[in-house]
Amino acid sequence: MSRARIIEEKIMERDTPFLALYLETKNASLLLLSEGEDHLGTLAVSIPQAPKIVGPPLSSVLLGDRNMMIARILAEHLAEKMKKIALVSVFTKTVNEREAGTIFLKLVEKLSERRVENEPAKLS
Repeated sequence: MSRARIIEEKIMERDTPFLALYLETKNASLLLLSEGEDHLGTLAVSIPQAPKIVGPPLSSVLLGDRNMMIARILAEHLAEKMKKIALVSVFTKTVNEREAGTIFLKLVEKLSERRVENEPAKLS
């Protein structure tokens, strides 16, 4: 991977846009999830577990106090899936954390599909 990859995604739920902005570098992934328009929200970081170590990725909230659980869960999910450092920001205005989790998980899956579609072919 020579340059950072950027993917934007959007879904409509309850007549409100929910947005994802994904930035991937060689050693880290940054995912900004927002309701309505792009904002920085509660920010969580996670690192994947080292090989042969059993357990979930390690995570912590760096900034904010709303949507802490969903930010950590999604950061851990992203770190484990990508096998690199993950930063996830979650910003909501009107939905509660439980509903935000469901919506943002759908958005992350949609984003993952686009990421795989855009994966460069590997030469053997």
